[in-house]
Amino acid sequence: MPELPEVEAIKLQLGKFLKGHKILSVEIKYPKTFQGDPKDLIGGEIIGTRRFGKVTVIDLDNNFSLLTHVKLTGQFIYKGPNLIGISVISTKVIGGVPGPHTLVIFNLDKGGTLYYNDVRRFGWIKIVKTEEVKNESFIKKLGPEPPVVSDLTVEKLTLEKFKQILSKTTRAIKIVLLDQSKLSGVGNIYANDALWLAKINPKTPANKLSPGSVTALYNAVTEVLVTGIKFGGSSESTFVTPDGKEGNYQKHSLVYGRQGQPCLRCEKQPDFVHSTKLKTSKGLVEKYFLGGRGTYWCPVCQK
Repeated sequence: MPELPEVEAIKLQLGKFLKGHKILSVEIKYPKTFQGDPKDLIGGEIIGTRRFGKVTVIDLDNNFSLLTHVKLTGQFIYKGPNLIGISVISTKVIGGVPGPHTLVIFNLDKGGTLYYNDVRRFGWIKIVKTEEVKNESFIKKLGPEPPVVSDLTVEKLTLEKFKQILSKTTRAIKIVLLDQSKLSGVGNIYANDALWLAKINPKTPANKLSPGSVTALYNAVTEVLVTGIKFGGSSESTFVTPDGKEGNYQKHSLVYGRQGQPCLRCEKQPDFVHSTKLKTSKGLVEKYFLGGRGTYWCPVCQK
């Protein structure tokens, strides 16, 4: 599921491509995806985009907004005058646009079109009054967000707040990182990499972390999210940006998806080659499931 860096990439591109466009009509091909009366959008001019955790908000000048969560396989694809040059759409956009998995089409002025594709059909789009956006239940429940963007729309996650959150629970630290009511935006990919970077065992009870480990983890979460944004998110699964391109973070992951491969930290140690010649698992990334999510770790340096 797209996480903060992926949704940030969606937000930024939608803001770039859609700003100034008016919505002329909406074609809803799968009603369960769409909530609200599309008539509230007609004639509205898009004035900007925002992000709340993993939720993208598209604001119109008629005091209505579109809230959307792409969930597992949702994709927004833009075609129009604000996308300069020839756009080669990733093969992850299964069936193309429009295609068999296109669930909603927004017809815009100036010859623009915004498509919403979703193979698994778990994502959703909802119309709400702009003044009511922050009162939506799923937004009100969001925890503070790591300060990796300048235009934060939710509470900022400070180190002190992070310490308080972790001190109050015995749950495994990785499970806490994924709890959007505790801190928003972090998902499985970046939680794995942050824990590796901070040298923390994913199963460690959150309230058992030392003060030094908490600080290291806070900094690690921030670092991997910033890196994720830099590389346009991860297209390890079906994620693409609205210009139809893939992110590149999956080429730079620290531990996620590297099961059976040498730990990037341990392989630099003097005894690593000797240990692997003995065919031991020392310094090799392992995978198991924690809370139903694939968890990657190095049993040597994440103790």
